[in-house]
Amino acid sequence: MRILFIGDIVGSPGRHIVAERLADLVAQQKIDLVIANCENAASGFGITPRLVEELLGTGIEVLSGGNHSFDRKEILDYFPHQPRLLRPANYPNGAPGSGLYIGAAKNGVGCAVLNLQGRVFMAALDCPFRTADRELARIPPDVKVVLVDMHAEATSEKLAMGWYLDGRVTAVVGTHTHVATADEQLLPQGTAYITDVGMTGPHDSVIGMEKAPILRRFLDGLPARFEVGSGNVQMNAVLLDVDESGPLGPAGRACARSIQRLRFRSD
Repeated sequence: MRILFIGDIVGSPGRHIVAERLADLVAQQKIDLVIANCENAASGFGITPRLVEELLGTGIEVLSGGNHSFDRKEILDYFPHQPRLLRPANYPNGAPGSGLYIGAAKNGVGCAVLNLQGRVFMAALDCPFRTADRELARIPPDVKVVLVDMHAEATSEKLAMGWYLDGRVTAVVGTHTHVATADEQLLPQGTAYITDVGMTGPHDSVIGMEKAPILRRFLDGLPARFEVGSGNVQMNAVLLDVDESGPLGPAGRACARSIQRLRFRSD
């Protein structure tokens, strides 16, 4: 089967290029499952119920999150009612929503998506490594395809998670830094890995936001209002080819055959 993971969607430019390009891409590449990180979809900070439904309507099956998942107050009551919207599983007990989705792809193959958040240079959440152990134990043995979104600042923490889960999941993909890395690879026990998928949004910017206010803040250190940038809108993603019916990894999960970076510019 073929899985598309779309990097952090930033504001209306990011949403628009997904709406513009996704349907054709799914048809051309025969994609069975689409996942996207959406924590910056609402003007760069958070997500709203309306935008969740908008993105799911483009053909995305599962939306993952990160440190901005709860930025919009209207999303708090919505989380428990939309299992296809994830927030990091290592938020403390009592946080609304879930970090694990279990369902099926378009081709009927059982799949799971796990969302984790790193702690280095970020909020002091529960340990993502121990959380991964706990959440993977909840996935039924017959669900062979498992993808992990590791939303983290430090490349070392993401890569450590890749090695920690090698052979136990199908893929570990990194999000959060909005800069695509060139280290896509298949780890020795069959897990596909990349440190960061990159950003889906305006690249004539500073990681999605208008340049001028950010430059002023670097120069004078004063608070500034950040707005989503514009220009050079790109969709960054990875395409995974998964052998769901072939030899399984040590933990009984499907192995990846390949991982490929994709980049598209807006028409």
